Amino acid sequence: MTDTILAADRLSKHYFLGGQKLSVLKDISLSIDKGEFIVIAGSSGSGKSTLLSLLSGLDLPSSGTIAIAGRDITGLTEDQLAPVRNALTGFVFQSFHLIPSLNALENVMFPAELKKDPQARKKAENLLDRVGLLPRRKNFPEQLSGGEQQRVAICRALINEPEIVFADEPTGNLDSENSEGIIRLLLDLHRARQTTLVMATHSQTLASRADRIVRLHDGRIAGDTRAEQ
Repeated sequence: MTDTILAADRLSKHYFLGGQKLSVLKDISLSIDKGEFIVIAGSSGSGKSTLLSLLSGLDLPSSGTIAIAGRDITGLTEDQLAPVRNALTGFVFQSFHLIPSLNALENVMFPAELKKDPQARKKAENLLDRVGLLPRRKNFPEQLSGGEQQRVAICRALINEPEIVFADEPTGNLDSENSEGIIRLLLDLHRARQTTLVMATHSQTLASRADRIVRLHDGRIAGDTRAEQ
């Protein structure tokens, strides 16, 4: 893999709480290749979720730049950024973030409908069928188990066939059986579509399956290791 799909240069993120500056990320530079499965590892509070939010364009850095598919997204307005995110990225959250008033099918269709994709329903039904949830397509999130909600969330993240899928502790709220199913699903889809997968986790089991592990400690990169070939 030689094509860079995602690049961050000297990213920092800080907040001010009670007049005090809280630095969450400090001078992060990172390059990710197309089709790579990379794990962002580290203990709670190390900055994993913040880094994913910045890399995906869900949040803005305090300093530094981010480029997705060669396009600098750092200075884009929200109106400019939203279609870029919707076209190029998908995000799987730990807490699912499904829309309560929409059923499973409608939740999956939502990003495609924003793009005015005439095939939105067909694509959503195909994805739900692939994860065994087509019979549950009319169920609302509150009528689904945690594992089912996460599968719906993954389908939603994949419907626009994004070049990069971000996953923030995607199994954090699931039991071991559901966790393994979700990981197999993400990895199968990653391999089948050669999608770039960037996952934040503290799980050593997950990290062992990645092409590369970037370890954070106290907001800085403490290690960057590629899997042995």
